[in-house]
Amino acid sequence: MTAFNYTNQTVLITGASSGIGRVFAETLAARGAHLLLLARSGAVLDSLARELSQRHGIRAHALVADLSLPGAAAQAHAQACALGMPPDVLINNAGFATHGRFETITLARQAAEVTVNCTALMELTHCALPHMLAQGRGAIINVASTAALQPDPYMAVYGASKAFVLSFSEALWAENRSRGVRVLALCPGATETAFFDVVAAPEAAVGKRMDPQAVVDEALLALDRGRSSHVAGRPNRLLAWLPRLLPRQTVLGIVEGMLKPKTA
Repeated sequence: MTAFNYTNQTVLITGASSGIGRVFAETLAARGAHLLLLARSGAVLDSLARELSQRHGIRAHALVADLSLPGAAAQAHAQACALGMPPDVLINNAGFATHGRFETITLARQAAEVTVNCTALMELTHCALPHMLAQGRGAIINVASTAALQPDPYMAVYGASKAFVLSFSEALWAENRSRGVRVLALCPGATETAFFDVVAAPEAAVGKRMDPQAVVDEALLALDRGRSSHVAGRPNRLLAWLPRLLPRQTVLGIVEGMLKPKTA
């Protein structure tokens, strides 16, 4: 499969204000892509859009939206179309995690987690895919996680939401691989971003944290190779084999020990 050419393609990136999303924006702007940067922090997005536009001579626009709100994803896509920039490439990167015993975390917070991680991702994909199919070309990268590869005690909703992303993305890969649209589920492990500051639980980071640029570089290479999914980082790929080699309850015991909240 040939390398994907991003020159003059419009790329919509959610969670673009920091971390992996910001690195995707910087990397693809350097490759000549026009950008739609979506997150809640308008000032940060505006600054990033101006910086990348000036540095690379591309169009970049901020789309301010809270994807935990019903209909926000579809409204953001409508804004993109109103700018005359329907996405040729969609990177669903926005997401967050909660950590702790399931019953101790508010239902509202965990429902918002499902909305951002699953519903908004599905909604944006449903909005963007018809345009890609009409032109016979496009790409979707859905950021899952190594948490998708097995159940995650004390991060039960997060792990389940990322398992949805992985399964959903691989199914769409199979549906669309002969129609010109590439779909990739990206499964990073612990990455050097603000993600764990939001989780507020250092024990949720398993293994050495990867540089986000390395994660993005691996993702784009996997997309070029036509992969349906990719686990970023060799150590993470080795760990990904554990659920295939060991009994399921044994794996659950190992993960439970890793993720158990630290007590004072």
